[in-house]
Amino acid sequence: MMQLWRAAFVIARRDFTAVVLSRTFILFLLGPLLPIVIGFAFGGLGEKISSTDLRPVVGVAMSAPDSATVLRAHDRLVARMGDQALPRLRRVSPTVSPRAQLARPDSEVVAILSGTLAHPVLTGKAGDLDILQGDISLLSTAALAERTLQFVTVTRNEVATSQGAQAQARLIIGRIAQVVMFFLTILLAGMILSNLVEEKTNKIIEILAAAVPIDAIFLGKLMAMLAMSFVGIAFWGGTAFAIFLLAGGQPTALPAPAIGWPIFLALAALYFAMAYTLLGSLFLGIGAQAATVREVQTLNMPITMGQMLIFFFASYAVDHMGSPAEIAACIFPFSSPFAMIARAAQDATLWPHLLALLWQAAFVAIIIRVGVLLFRRHVMQSGGRWWKTLFRPATG
Repeated sequence: MMQLWRAAFVIARRDFTAVVLSRTFILFLLGPLLPIVIGFAFGGLGEKISSTDLRPVVGVAMSAPDSATVLRAHDRLVARMGDQALPRLRRVSPTVSPRAQLARPDSEVVAILSGTLAHPVLTGKAGDLDILQGDISLLSTAALAERTLQFVTVTRNEVATSQGAQAQARLIIGRIAQVVMFFLTILLAGMILSNLVEEKTNKIIEILAAAVPIDAIFLGKLMAMLAMSFVGIAFWGGTAFAIFLLAGGQPTALPAPAIGWPIFLALAALYFAMAYTLLGSLFLGIGAQAATVREVQTLNMPITMGQMLIFFFASYAVDHMGSPAEIAACIFPFSSPFAMIARAAQDATLWPHLLALLWQAAFVAIIIRVGVLLFRRHVMQSGGRWWKTLFRPATG
């Protein structure tokens, strides 16, 4: 057994150094950061464009008292609803007819509000009136209410904590942890297949099988890619935390999961390792049966789709703590890591995680054993054909 693990460690070290010390690994680490940078850039540009004056402008051609009342009502509503909720208002001359003002080449308003507060008149094109009529009705109602009603002052009574807000924050943490873990698992476990296809194409697998046990090749590749995944996660996590600090964020302002940040992060690493090992073992075992890249892609698709369905099941269980669906998601091995990390965010009890990790580890051992058998069967078959071809005696 020690010889098997020693050989697996040699394979793992070989694959790990070959991947991590390559130039493409730097691009792999920087790849996920580029969409984030582009998203921030376009997000800021989009916010700037949306905050510029793209809202329709309505001219107010009422009497001076009515115009002032409407503008005050507009300011109050905008303060509560946001700048984009209502059209902009601009005073225009009440002495010129609205039709004449809208017909001017230099007119910057799309409609004109005239009449009185009790009987407002909106002049403009039919399409613009359909969009603006409800907003102007709301403004006129708020302006009339100012004359007849008095705003009630609400007394503030602040508390340090709120159980409802805390539960909601922990639910959000659980959901975020699930999504991050799922996409990292899918993204990083897929690299095992690409590495396997490359070495199968170059006949490296068969050469390794002649030097070390086939079980060691399977375990070594799994260990190497898992270690490489943790390198990528450490880089991305550290970069995200540095950006958070540079943006002025305070770590103490983050809502804490129920079980606490140190234990939560440790459990996240363990559950990721379990989810990655389960999926990676399937990829290695089933992917070894493929002879071409097309076959690998064909076999990869149902596994990925099945894992997505399992993730949706675990995501549904987050909102139903203690329900039969949530318990089933925690027990089913492939959904258990995602369901349990969400439970860690919402429940401070530690013993269920110990049981879940033991159960997942036992199932990981079963899946690895099945994967090793599939891997060995294919390598021995293809290896036998390859060695027969290599050492076939020459014929005259």
